[in-house]
Amino acid sequence: MPQNSVIVSHIGKRYRIGAAPASYRTFRETLIDTFTKPKKRLHGKMTDANSFWALKDISFNVEKGMALGIVGRNGAGKSTLLKILSRVTEPTVGSATISGRVGSLLEVGTGFHPELTGRENIYLNGAILGMKHEEISRKMDEIIAFSEVEEFIDTPVKRYSSGMYLRLAFAVSAHLEPEILVIDEVLAVGDAEFQRKCLGKMSDVADQGRTVLFVSHNMSAILRLTQETIVLEKGKLVMQAPSAEAVDYYLSHGFSQEGFRVWTPDEIPAEAAPFVPVAIRILNDQGNISDTVRSTQPIHIEFEYQLEEAITGLRVGIYLISVRGEFIFTSFDVDDSERFEEFSVRDKGTYISRCTIPADFLNEGRFVLGVNASTFKIKRYFHDEQALVFHVDGTGAPGTQWPEPRTGLIRPRLSWEIEAKN
Repeated sequence: MPQNSVIVSHIGKRYRIGAAPASYRTFRETLIDTFTKPKKRLHGKMTDANSFWALKDISFNVEKGMALGIVGRNGAGKSTLLKILSRVTEPTVGSATISGRVGSLLEVGTGFHPELTGRENIYLNGAILGMKHEEISRKMDEIIAFSEVEEFIDTPVKRYSSGMYLRLAFAVSAHLEPEILVIDEVLAVGDAEFQRKCLGKMSDVADQGRTVLFVSHNMSAILRLTQETIVLEKGKLVMQAPSAEAVDYYLSHGFSQEGFRVWTPDEIPAEAAPFVPVAIRILNDQGNISDTVRSTQPIHIEFEYQLEEAITGLRVGIYLISVRGEFIFTSFDVDDSERFEEFSVRDKGTYISRCTIPADFLNEGRFVLGVNASTFKIKRYFHDEQALVFHVDGTGAPGTQWPEPRTGLIRPRLSWEIEAKN
């Protein structure tokens, strides 16, 4: 019988709404309230009105050596779950049994002491994992080489950029050989080459028989790295299944089926400011909102957003993705150099960025539309890789005179010539 390295039993996590504590009260005020309002809870205790459940009754097991994906929309409870499993915070109810030492990479800064150098933090993290000084020393050169921060390894990490911090943090987490590796969606901070490097290392870790818990919005990475995936929705576990099945469920549920999507305030992270996504719409060639469009007609996309203050160098774009998480293309509204110069600064206000996917381009099937707002290599304001799902009807597309499915994600109408040579 396979051995479980992680057993999660009916975990729930409750948080207080509002970070500011109330003012202190005198003993006399508290005593009077206790007798005059006996049904009222004592000051400072959470009630249904001032609290919410980030996780509700979560139960699942992870077999030793398995790579488990964790997916869900923003606010679904993914990061809270990993913090509980990494012992950063405790559950309000329920329990988690962890067999083996845990290495975790949750958010930039977690687990590092800012006053210590990079080298000293490597030793500190190894000691926390229960490793001996000699074991850590044997891994030191490999960790430093992977992180690519050799020049600054003896500098206090408080002087590191976020990218340097992340590189070293991931190198430490992956190379100190924890039995369980917990990775949150922090790889987005690094550049594309570093992300590929990290994903390759995570694949190596999984192949070595160590348990991996991986939170990501990148469905391609989930499919590549994990055997099973759990889907969280508003703090609840809605599915645990083989990754292909779970990803298909996740990408095909919870989206608007009318061809448009409006973001609610709780779906917009605070770090998106001053960028505020409003809505995204799919329009057919007649200008009507629709979740089903013809392959033989242009597909129009509108992304509406607000800027609460001016942003320099903003680019707003879309990702077109298959329902299996395969990226088809990425396009930004300032890819054209002249438009980039024209909109180098976008003032405060409401905007709509529009683009058109040409006719005779996509094959029939279901597609996922993601959105992104960022300034290149400076800041990512907003990112939703599964903003909207739409369908493409292949009626009248090239080759439909043969009743057979056409493989591939695109179905272009190419120009052919037939020459008869006598």
